[in-house]
Amino acid sequence: MTLDQLRIFVAVAERLHVTRAAAALNVTQSAASAAIAALEASLGTRLFDRVGRGIALTEAGEALLPEARAVMARLVQAAQVLDDLQGLRRGHLALHASQTIAGYWLPPLMHRFREAWPLVTLSLVIGNTAQVARAVLDGEADIGFVEGDVSDLLLVPIPVASDALVLVTGRGHDLARRTALDAADLAAMPWVLRERGSGTRQVFEDTLRAQGIDPAALDVRMELPSNEAVRAAVEAGAGATVISALVARTNLESGSLVQLPFTFPQRHFTALRHGDRHRSRAAAALLDLARQPPG
Repeated sequence: MTLDQLRIFVAVAERLHVTRAAAALNVTQSAASAAIAALEASLGTRLFDRVGRGIALTEAGEALLPEARAVMARLVQAAQVLDDLQGLRRGHLALHASQTIAGYWLPPLMHRFREAWPLVTLSLVIGNTAQVARAVLDGEADIGFVEGDVSDLLLVPIPVASDALVLVTGRGHDLARRTALDAADLAAMPWVLRERGSGTRQVFEDTLRAQGIDPAALDVRMELPSNEAVRAAVEAGAGATVISALVARTNLESGSLVQLPFTFPQRHFTALRHGDRHRSRAAAALLDLARQPPG
């Protein structure tokens, strides 16, 4: 059994097609078929059955596939460790971030990083706080950036920035004329909120609980999956929301949103990395840059 044989086996097993797997790996079909035949001979068992004009994994093939994938993943990790020795002359970082961070805070940081290390590529996937934490745990993300609190012993939280939340409504809403608010007002007003699992929603509900208000008792008119959707609904007069000052800044300046007189605690932007996985030099460099003030 060789690494090349395992690599070809995984490609064929994922596509259930020798020709497509060979094309993806840039090898000939005959070489791919020979590698599968040699692997089956070394193991003494068939890994694929012919089904009509196609192929399917045997029971032995199904059992081998996750183990072969794990070996390939370790090879990728080993290559990343070796990349560190190249002094950040090449490499890749997979980033996942919650919406406010991905839309407003992270892009300038990514630009500064690429200016410093132009041969280290970056990719970004956007999700809510819970989704980002899961991506780091599953190894899909090298670093995650979140707004909410994450409690998992396998994740290492690293504070990188702070953000203010503001209570806003549309300029045409009756609430826009309020000059004072108390906890009872918060409990009575109509709300447009981000979905559960978002960092903004978490901080908002924690603040309400501290004020003695049960979030489940709120008059929530809409739950929407993005900052932009929430902002548009509130501008249209659907109610009030709590949103990042970064998201609301342009609309507050133009007057399409009005900030209401209620103070929410500052929240922290936090980077997450997996405590049991190797931290590459590229990841360390990005985290160091994230903790520095821009400019």
